[in-house]
Amino acid sequence: MTGTGTFIVVDIGKTLSKVTLWTRGGRMIDRQVRPNVPCEHDGLRVLDVEGIGQWLRATLRGWSGHPVEAIIPVAHGAGFAALDGAGGNEGLLFPPLDYEQAVPEDVMADYRRERDAFTLTGSPALPDGLNLGTQVYWMARRHPEEMARATLVPWAQYWAWFLSGKAASEVTSLGCHTDLWCPADARFSPMAERFGWAERFAPVVKASDVVGTLRPEIAAETGLPATAQVLAGLHDSNAALLAARGFAEIARLEATILSTGTWFIAMRLAAETFSIAALPEARDTLVNVDAYGWPVPSARFMGGREIESVIQIDTRRVDIRPDQPRLMDAVPGLLERGTMMMPTLAPGFGPFPHGKADWVDKPEEWAGTWYARRAAICLYAAMVADTSLDLIGSKERLLIEGRFADAEVFVRALAALRPETEVYVANAHNDVSFGALRLINPLLQAQGGLRRVEPLEGDLMAYREKWRAHMRELA
Repeated sequence: MTGTGTFIVVDIGKTLSKVTLWTRGGRMIDRQVRPNVPCEHDGLRVLDVEGIGQWLRATLRGWSGHPVEAIIPVAHGAGFAALDGAGGNEGLLFPPLDYEQAVPEDVMADYRRERDAFTLTGSPALPDGLNLGTQVYWMARRHPEEMARATLVPWAQYWAWFLSGKAASEVTSLGCHTDLWCPADARFSPMAERFGWAERFAPVVKASDVVGTLRPEIAAETGLPATAQVLAGLHDSNAALLAARGFAEIARLEATILSTGTWFIAMRLAAETFSIAALPEARDTLVNVDAYGWPVPSARFMGGREIESVIQIDTRRVDIRPDQPRLMDAVPGLLERGTMMMPTLAPGFGPFPHGKADWVDKPEEWAGTWYARRAAICLYAAMVADTSLDLIGSKERLLIEGRFADAEVFVRALAALRPETEVYVANAHNDVSFGALRLINPLLQAQGGLRRVEPLEGDLMAYREKWRAHMRELA
């Protein structure tokens, strides 16, 4: 992968949209970020499709002088677009739904009776629109005429269509808690086939497949080469998984990747056969499908959202590097006092979906304990992550990537809680984008290696036992 050509990764997350420009050798040239704006249409929360599209075009204009060879879209897995016309060439029929939009109780009840068993799809029953099938079912009721003629595409592949005009579907997006895919059989679920949705989705291709070239009008507007290829792209957590496989410590070995952002998603690269039936459906475990079509036992919780609910809107986050020594200094006092948060701060999600968040042994006043409060919520995240990792049988190696890999209290606490596991963080950022690049060249190696995480000092085992004892009392 040598030469002067460049590549663009379009990463549309739930909270942030990011676009990065890379050399053929895997060096990042530029990165642009935009917070996604909450939007509403006809009384429903919808994804910021117009705002993201306008920003994306403007960002691409800024890179007009680069010899772009390919563009790879990445996105979260709980969204879909309904496109009009043959192959979707006439655009959106209605705005894509935001997965945090509450679904009417009667619709949800009816849908739950239709969905297939967890042992078949690896999809647990999730709140709101997190099961993509819920969104499709509701929109088929709300927009029956439009849905009857629509070409459906997952959210990541919507951006492939936006850039190329070609509609496609892809398995990492279809296989992430959607209720629409059977991972073991590599086909649409019986429910998706029964309702005719399988026929409505655009043809399924590989994440690495080229679906087309840049639309002529976008090439003219942005100054990018009209020959730039657009790949089908993939689910964001699966992109992080691809990035991790670029490290010798992880590749072809028993390992788990913990991707951290709005969601903390653990994906286990199991060296042994696993059974979907062994995963506890009610505790937010699931089966993802990787870029090669293989099932991946996974677990998740809304860690980033939970942390932010405690620290509120603050530029001095738990992962900011200059604050790490002060956050670490706050830990001994928290362990000695036994100050801890009980789950869950995101009801309906994670390994304790029905838990009621509450502080245990907190100071009478948090005033003057700015660092302690933030360190305590990092310990909480480590406790929940430790539980989720146990649920999928994680062992031997763990790589923590994403924004919260820089939160020393979190990563070092997790290392202390799992002494039999080699815990690593990467010395590079933009893991999702780098993983997307490996669709083009699977042999591409990351810039910089992995750093072994030093376990946090202090009796974390006793702290965990107290945390678990409180959980048993609350059960």
